[in-house]
Amino acid sequence: MVTSPHEASHRIFQDRPELLGPVFRMLGVPLPPKLAVDVLNSDVTEMRPVERRIDSVLHITPSEGKPFLLAIEAQGRKSAEKAASWTYYLGYLTAKYQCPANLLVVCADAPTAHWAEGPFELGGANWPSLTLRPLVAGPHNIPLITDPAEAADDIALAVFSVLTHAGHKLTHETLRALGAALRKADPRSSEYFFDIVNMGLAGTSHRALWEDIMRASYFPGSGTLLERTFLEGEAEGQAKGKAEGKAEGKAEGMAEGMAEGMAEGRISALLRLLAARGIPFAEAAEARIRACTDTDTLDVWFDRALTVRTIAEVLDPPVG
Repeated sequence: MVTSPHEASHRIFQDRPELLGPVFRMLGVPLPPKLAVDVLNSDVTEMRPVERRIDSVLHITPSEGKPFLLAIEAQGRKSAEKAASWTYYLGYLTAKYQCPANLLVVCADAPTAHWAEGPFELGGANWPSLTLRPLVAGPHNIPLITDPAEAADDIALAVFSVLTHAGHKLTHETLRALGAALRKADPRSSEYFFDIVNMGLAGTSHRALWEDIMRASYFPGSGTLLERTFLEGEAEGQAKGKAEGKAEGKAEGMAEGMAEGMAEGRISALLRLLAARGIPFAEAAEARIRACTDTDTLDVWFDRALTVRTIAEVLDPPVG
């Protein structure tokens, strides 16, 4: 199943190809300083009714040397089937584009990263015909960046550092350094990188810490869409919750009021985000959103609304 952390781990290379240089240097495969990068169709389906899709495929033309293809796969766990799939991808891309193809696997935990490095041998037990050795980026070779100045020097790399350590040992210092760097960046880049990190930390214990840091260090005064939807919704929820809880005059009333208020705030933020991004929705969809009282579900819908294009993808995304 495709998850937010999975998407974030490879999409950042599509949107910020300047990340390739420092990441490849850390992997011991330096690239020329100037690259022309094009995003290719990642569909490698054959005529047979079997869908195969690579997470990301880039066509890279270096300032020195010959062009090559880079297939990027985000891998969250060990899988015995992946060696054959990855080999198929590289063979297909090489044949289709008549261009050398390499594979980069991005992992968020060390055991998976060490496994993904292989080597994987394919063929008979006594005569392996192919040996696959992917390049792997993960917490074992991508350093944690805790210095705000270092994070500001290369925000894309600092974000990638967070993504590769999402299932490992992120610290308050790491997230705070990135938050400080985003505050100094232009609003458009800051909003993009906030979205990517938010996706990458979905389902982890670090997500709440990241949002707390961003409330304090980034949102105030940025004027972005994300700031408005996040803070306005939160303010509405807290105000409503306090008012309702106070009216009850009891501790349990305050708790219930706050919970209802927070749900109302998230609903308001989600509806504003849908409108701001131009995602149309019918009355039935709006009624479903307004009727939802589960804040976790509302948070999931809000996260999806940051990137998808239809209300169906927000509320009922296709499985897989």
